Amino acid sequence: MSLPAPSLRLSVDTLLGPGGALQSALEAYEYRPEQLQMARSVEKAFNERGYLLAEAGTGTGKTLAYLVPALLSGRRVVVSTATKTLQEQIFFKDLPLLRERMGLSFEAVYLKGRSNYLCLHRYDAFRKDPQFATREEGRYWKHLETWASRTETGDRSELELPESFSAWGRLSTTSDTCLGSKCPVYENCFVTRVRRAAESADLLVVNHHLFFADLALRGRGQRGEGVLPQYDAVVFDEAHALEDAAGSHFGHSVSSFRLEDLVRDALGTLPTTDSRFGMLSSLVVRLRTHSEALFSQAPRVLGLKEHEGAVALNPERLALLSGSIEQVKESLSALSAFTTTEREPELTLLTRRCAELVADLSFLEKVESNDHVYWAEARGRGVFLRASPIEISRELQERLYGGVDTVVFTSATLAAEGRFDFFARRMGLYDEEGVPVTSVRTVSVPSPFDFEQQSALYLPTHLPDPAAPGFIEAAAEEIIRLCEVTGGRAFVLFTSLRNMERAHALARNRLPYQVLLQGERPKQQLLEAFREHPSVLFAAHSFWEGVDVPGDALSLVIIDRLPFASPGDPVVAARIRQLEARGEEAFGGYQLPQAALALRQGFGRLIRTRADRGIVAMLDRRIVTKNYGRAFLTSLPPARRIDQLEALGAWFNGTYTVTPEPEDDVDF
Repeated sequence: MSLPAPSLRLSVDTLLGPGGALQSALEAYEYRPEQLQMARSVEKAFNERGYLLAEAGTGTGKTLAYLVPALLSGRRVVVSTATKTLQEQIFFKDLPLLRERMGLSFEAVYLKGRSNYLCLHRYDAFRKDPQFATREEGRYWKHLETWASRTETGDRSELELPESFSAWGRLSTTSDTCLGSKCPVYENCFVTRVRRAAESADLLVVNHHLFFADLALRGRGQRGEGVLPQYDAVVFDEAHALEDAAGSHFGHSVSSFRLEDLVRDALGTLPTTDSRFGMLSSLVVRLRTHSEALFSQAPRVLGLKEHEGAVALNPERLALLSGSIEQVKESLSALSAFTTTEREPELTLLTRRCAELVADLSFLEKVESNDHVYWAEARGRGVFLRASPIEISRELQERLYGGVDTVVFTSATLAAEGRFDFFARRMGLYDEEGVPVTSVRTVSVPSPFDFEQQSALYLPTHLPDPAAPGFIEAAAEEIIRLCEVTGGRAFVLFTSLRNMERAHALARNRLPYQVLLQGERPKQQLLEAFREHPSVLFAAHSFWEGVDVPGDALSLVIIDRLPFASPGDPVVAARIRQLEARGEEAFGGYQLPQAALALRQGFGRLIRTRADRGIVAMLDRRIVTKNYGRAFLTSLPPARRIDQLEALGAWFNGTYTVTPEPEDDVDF
């Protein structure tokens, strides 16, 4: 390790404190004491080798607050984030600043999933006979060839390729298709290079999906095929997103895409002139026929409809597909029996992939694990059969916590109603009685922003209940009136795509601003267009968090309804059933705190700097009329609460005056 020995006694106080070595550098970050408070807590966690839950309000500078103690710890630390944007900020902005100003020599590596890197072995095979889905894709080939001959990283982000460039799947690899050390170009492989750089690095910057994919591979005995080396400590930034990210990697999944990829790869393992190709081809064609039969009938049998969410799987439904599933398993076993006898690494890899698919299909069709929720969904042209752990707490305890002694969880939204119990239990840090299972400290660092002056929370009660007929029509009218107050410059956030599309259809022709809709363009293009001209963006899901639009471009965030997770979602329903089976109250113990944290994320899109000023409008009257509304209100920043549109306009224009409450009678 290249960091200084602990005897030098560098600390966060000497670097981040008043007069510290980083004070001038931090002026660009609007240095504030909240940052030092959090940094001291993180430093203590590293020194005591403990676990820390650190909620840091927007604007506290939490990234530097955990990077400094992590770098001073003298240990290899993984920093995992939920978004690529934050990953890039840390690696390309924050770390260079710290390296220049701290006078420390440290090595940091930015890691991505394998599919982000050019696979030299597959590239060599592809360029012998390049085939493209469309003529438009073919036009990028010369540019790609030139890049491939010059790149030192193999990172796709260096190329200006469209997101839909389908040929990339045949030019990159995954854990399923990578030959590992058996690859003829293993030593020159871009993934090999980044892995070796990581083995000597002090800090590894990754994302949640890569982190848990690596952890899942380790659990399946494929540690050698992972990307991450051994590490001593982990910092999870944007930790509120961990449960969904981890759950997607700790389960079982079989999709039409996964089988299509296997068929395509299998046909490419041998040249047509090879004497074995005929047998291989017949086995693969048989597999493709049975796979297509399974996934063509699955949507009808399971009641799947695209864009309408997922459906729960049960033994009765899957029994109707049992014949097709068995045919796919038999075809996979036959292909595996053939490839097992061959020596080529590409064929050996097919053996493993076939075995894993058979195991996953067997697990899925039994529907018998009480710790998993079984479900299916249709997405695009793909059909997915899945089994996910209902809770990731046990997975984290078994796979992660035993191997590292220091873990920091940080986010702007970890505490619901000022308490960390909900998050800590979901992460497996507290038991069912709320008792810590390991040494866990908590710290809540408030935002330095003056929310009472900078923001208003509009809470109208004249709109219908969200479940009542006519709600979305009334909401569309309110959206139009609210946009008149701010001159557009609004995010309109929805809890469902159906409501988003309906409100957009009702309001778009009546809004005299640029109107944008999630899905019409890639996310980054939508944000760029939003910043360029006064706009109203109708969005859902991915725009609730991880989106940063500081300044006047965003002055209004409208939220259609309280973001309760749908009880019809199989994963949510399974969690509710599990809590109720334990005798726990699912609404107050799970649904309500989860929704409160989600609402805080939506609110957090508005105020990003000390100069920002604007309105959050909640169109769901239940936040005022229901008893549980207090849980939402106490979780939100202390914005000025207003319930009349005229008063809201006065506040936004700076003419709002607060009418004092009448005083009690005083006897003179």
